[in-house]
Amino acid sequence: MADVREMTIGVLGGTGAQGRGLAIRWARAGLKVVIGSRSADRAEQAAKEIVEVAGGDVTGQDNAGCAAAADIVLAAVPWDGHAELLKSLQPQLAGKIVIDCVNPLGFDKKGPYALPVPEGSAAQQAEQLLPESRVTAAFHHVSAVTLADLGVEHVDLDVLVLGDDREATDVVRALADTIPGVRGIYGGRLRNAHQVEAFTANLIAINRRYKAHAGLRITDV
Repeated sequence: MADVREMTIGVLGGTGAQGRGLAIRWARAGLKVVIGSRSADRAEQAAKEIVEVAGGDVTGQDNAGCAAAADIVLAAVPWDGHAELLKSLQPQLAGKIVIDCVNPLGFDKKGPYALPVPEGSAAQQAEQLLPESRVTAAFHHVSAVTLADLGVEHVDLDVLVLGDDREATDVVRALADTIPGVRGIYGGRLRNAHQVEAFTANLIAINRRYKAHAGLRITDV
């Protein structure tokens, strides 16, 4: 298994809060990161800002360029554009580990709730759209606020990693482990991604009620 520290990490949606936060942490950990966005100019500007905060080797390209340049690609994009974007990047993502961290959620006056997904989950949708990629699911429950705050040196969090390709899930767990305090924990097959994605609604409700940035810890592991 290749050392994750020798790989280039692509972040589709790297100009958004979640993708940007993870990119900041990976840049600080010394990984090579490529930010992806619909606009190459926006991606380059985000990369410049991340370097100013965290240092490291961070560049920006449009989404296709990001997917082509990376060894591992994180999809941290809005749910409503998820399918269209991944389908358009099939050639660039072929043979690569793809990490889906998208949470299909809706919001109304009662708060957040999980949306139904015909394929079962966002990760399973990605698996169907990217048959030549090694699709995993991870990083659903990480606070973007905590990630972006490098004053928080130790991120108290476990990241559940799901997938059917055991080597791919091991690589993604190692990627999670590069963030101080974070552990990557194998969470089962990709068919179990729905409840992991849906649980994000519960965490948002917890964080709103307690004015916190809560995450998950798995005990006795």
